[in-house]
Amino acid sequence: MMTLIIALGSLALYLLAYHTYGKWLGRKIFRLTAETVVPSIELEDGNDYVPTSKGIVFGHHFTSIAGTGPIVGPALAVIWGWLPALLWVLVGSVFVGAVHDFGALVVSMRNKGQTVGDIAGRVISPRVRILFLLILFMALTIVLAIFGLVIASVFKAYPQSIVPCLIQIPLAVFIGLFIHRKGGNIMLASVISLALMYLSVVFGDMGWLGQINEYLKSWSMMQWVSVLLIYSYIASVLPVWALLQPRDYINSLQLLSTLGLIVVGLVFAGLFHGAPVDGVRPALEIAAPMVETSIKLKDLPLIFPFLFITIACGAVSGFHCLVSSGTSSKQLRCETDACFVGYGSMLTEGFLAVLVILACVAGLGLGVADGSGGTLLGADAWNARYEGWATMSGLGAKVGAFVDGAANFLKALGISAVFATALMGVFVASFAATTLDTACRLQRYVVQELAACLVRPKTKQSTGEVSDSPAVIRTTANPLTWLVNKHGATIFAVAVAWWMASLPAAEGKAPGTGGLILWPLFGAINQLLGGLAFLVIIFWMYRQRMAVWFIVFPAFFMLVLPAWAMTYQIFWQAIGSTESWIDQERWLLVGIGSAALILEAWMILEAVVGWRKRAR
Repeated sequence: MMTLIIALGSLALYLLAYHTYGKWLGRKIFRLTAETVVPSIELEDGNDYVPTSKGIVFGHHFTSIAGTGPIVGPALAVIWGWLPALLWVLVGSVFVGAVHDFGALVVSMRNKGQTVGDIAGRVISPRVRILFLLILFMALTIVLAIFGLVIASVFKAYPQSIVPCLIQIPLAVFIGLFIHRKGGNIMLASVISLALMYLSVVFGDMGWLGQINEYLKSWSMMQWVSVLLIYSYIASVLPVWALLQPRDYINSLQLLSTLGLIVVGLVFAGLFHGAPVDGVRPALEIAAPMVETSIKLKDLPLIFPFLFITIACGAVSGFHCLVSSGTSSKQLRCETDACFVGYGSMLTEGFLAVLVILACVAGLGLGVADGSGGTLLGADAWNARYEGWATMSGLGAKVGAFVDGAANFLKALGISAVFATALMGVFVASFAATTLDTACRLQRYVVQELAACLVRPKTKQSTGEVSDSPAVIRTTANPLTWLVNKHGATIFAVAVAWWMASLPAAEGKAPGTGGLILWPLFGAINQLLGGLAFLVIIFWMYRQRMAVWFIVFPAFFMLVLPAWAMTYQIFWQAIGSTESWIDQERWLLVGIGSAALILEAWMILEAVVGWRKRAR
């Protein structure tokens, strides 16, 4: 019964937070009005700036921010106990994460849809713009490399999810053309696409689709990463209405309906128990400890700060500021829609993280295979999956804990084990894919902005005098000019991500194993990015004479914790170890982590100097 109370109580809390704190921020702090001309209308270009209804933008925004982060993080963090993980998700999403996303979206909309990096250069100092863009480049490169590997890992572990995920791409193109070019009915398109996606899960492993699936599941990890990054390139350079927007929208329909199905299954299991095991329906009970106090603690990193880094997405994520200011701010057609998209999407992701926690600590207890044909129940099932930190270090172990636990909720409804597992595999892979294509588009913006800072064309008139006037006769060549072009910038972003993903962990290891070393750094840089985005939001709001008291502590919290965690990961973790902290398996982590710490310190110093100048 405790599981059911937590699920319904969390849902009630999020609804209350949205209608109180979220709407208060919109009305009293940001002063949103329907009369304000938004960037999508003022700068409409049919490519990036496209006025769109809030429902479609919500679908794009939610599926872009909610990748595998709110699944993998909470699935690992419950090893410290379910209560600390649950409290951080609930408190963090309401008072930190949703405020961060909402603030970044509003600040970008009030600045013609510019990214947080561009705004930082104006409100703090021009140098900060370069520093922020460099941090964004590192963070997005990790996202592209890691999420490509995540999807490949899901396809290898759950091959029945391959065909349903691939079918979403042509379906999205058709929906985009149907709505944007033909003015089709969005409700009709939604019903048809949702039905087709669920049918693809049912029949994706049968007939000729099964033959395709049989061929594709033999692909290696790096073959999948290559294909996924090529797809990301195409999605990045096409107009948002052609692929990115409709894919995210129809994915959101499937993902939200699946979330609803999980909730229904959880309620049913709570009231009527789980699917029969040896003729008996096991009770839905939390099998994990409330707070871990056993010998496992000797194997775990310090709960503070690592709990707050392990659960990034689901509580607060710096990556979200890129989606808010990079794509969503260019699509909203009414300023008052920002609360629904910015604040509401983060609360929805928080609820997803709550369901992940419950799937792992209670859903697994409804039954997992023991490897010898039997079924483990309750605490035995939990302990078999969560033996220690080392056994949960791989992506497959974390994703598998959620997939199996959530599938048990669906099986309680009488849904077959095959369909339930396939649906949850598609659920995870689809979330990761929508984050991947959005991240690639955002990285394209970042590369173009960085290149524009470095490309300083000197122009000459016919007289030979240097001039800044638009009457340009000749522009001196610059080897970086090609990066200003959207195709060149995207190719560069994809190539760097592919190289990073393809690294082996050590000599003799398979390509791709080295890229996964960056996963521990993903959470820390992600949170660091959130702290820096808070810094920019505070500066902008202060200059607009808005109240900033409610985000000062979250900003401080998100600047200190990631730096602490990265310092420990890079240096202190290696003290006393027989391995060098710059050996082959760590040099990438050490290099990127050290660069991030240096850039953070530099940016904070620039902010302090800028604040003192502003005060004077």
